[in-house]
Amino acid sequence: MDFAGAFTPDNLLFLLKGFGMTLVVAAVAIVLSFILGTALGLIRYSRIKGLGMLTMLVVETIRNLPLLLIIFFVKFALPEVGIQLSTFWAAVVALTLFEGAMISEIVRSGLQSVNKGLVEAARSSGLTQAQTLRHVVLPIGMRRMVPPLVSQFISLLKDTSLAVVISLPELMHSANIVYGHDVSYVFPVLLLAAVLYFAVNYGLSLLSKRLETNEGARRRTPGAGRPAAPAATAKAQA
Repeated sequence: MDFAGAFTPDNLLFLLKGFGMTLVVAAVAIVLSFILGTALGLIRYSRIKGLGMLTMLVVETIRNLPLLLIIFFVKFALPEVGIQLSTFWAAVVALTLFEGAMISEIVRSGLQSVNKGLVEAARSSGLTQAQTLRHVVLPIGMRRMVPPLVSQFISLLKDTSLAVVISLPELMHSANIVYGHDVSYVFPVLLLAAVLYFAVNYGLSLLSKRLETNEGARRRTPGAGRPAAPAATAKAQA
């Protein structure tokens, strides 16, 4: 183990640049997968005839495929039909598709967890289905989704390491290059990579647990999460 040789200023800068790429890819994929997952989850929750079944088929297909296969498909198979993506966007698109399918289930479950009595009360007070979704179901459901969403985002950040197979210059790719120069660099370089991943993921994990605790306390509080005056909301929308 050669810590001094592995952690020269140039090597450290190279590794940190790789970690920066990891964070950028993760951030872009988190935003896009959340948008995609929310849209798919809403479609499945709304049970739109035909479209709901098609969405379920797409989601279940993606969820049951290895992420590595999706990465290879986006990077190497899509060009065969004229869709050429850079390595960066191939990684982002693959992560977005895979994580979006996972997030859609979180969204659907979160919306379905809302007390049906609240939904019926909102509808009977004059709210339309769209108004009920917007003013009753989404506000309550989204709060309950936050902890599992954070956990899914942690998984997404870890999954970025699979992009090493298409030579995305993220942390693991940079680590491979550094310790490829000298076998004595393997342990210190991988240790640094582990520390960087752990620091970010553990911070997100603590956030997830805190949010879960807060949501549990909210559920135990009588009346918590109930929409205020749905009838008034309906009048305001009229």
